[in-house]
Amino acid sequence: MEIAKAVGENLKQARKFKGLTQREVAEKFNMSQQQYSRFENGVFELNYYQIISFCDFFEITPNELFNLDH
Repeated sequence: MEIAKAVGENLKQARKFKGLTQREVAEKFNMSQQQYSRFENGVFELNYYQIISFCDFFEITPNELFNLDH
């Protein structure tokens, strides 16, 4: 679950960098704000499709999302 929290924090940072609210992102992906919030809080883990979709939307790479550039 520690990885999910780290990924969630990176997702949150990407969203804030774009100046978007959780509600705005959730609407784009046809989900509730509460559902999206669970990704950022590491409660729900992203599936492959969601990883690619969020990376495309936020214009980041999966490596950036998973913090694998170190």
